[in-house]
Amino acid sequence: MARIAGVNLPDKKRVEFALRYIYGIGHSHSRSICREAGIPDTRRVYELTEDEILKIREMIDRNYQVEGDLRRAVAMNIKRLMDLGCYKGFRHRKGLPVHGQRTHTNARTRKGKARAIPGKKKVTK
Repeated sequence: MARIAGVNLPDKKRVEFALRYIYGIGHSHSRSICREAGIPDTRRVYELTEDEILKIREMIDRNYQVEGDLRRAVAMNIKRLMDLGCYKGFRHRKGLPVHGQRTHTNARTRKGKARAIPGKKKVTK
């Protein structure tokens, strides 16, 4: 089992797809890493040699911010927005959608489970 950036990559998957298990590496980054390392599209993780694993590991360390460092950077960016008191920071602080989505209906993922408001009942005529 190959371990890159603190993540165990699944053995039976193709390298291009297994690299996506690393936080911060998606479709295009994984393809470019494979291309630069000279790994064919059909190669599986268990077929990689130690040299190829080392080459991939060095390439990721040199060119990409992944896993813990990236998570920390994202958290610091959100904290900075909250400390500034800007609109996006305020939305983060209140647990509401940040990117302009509607909240009258929907937004249940961000707002949480719907809570009943006491005294507010629909009146039918």
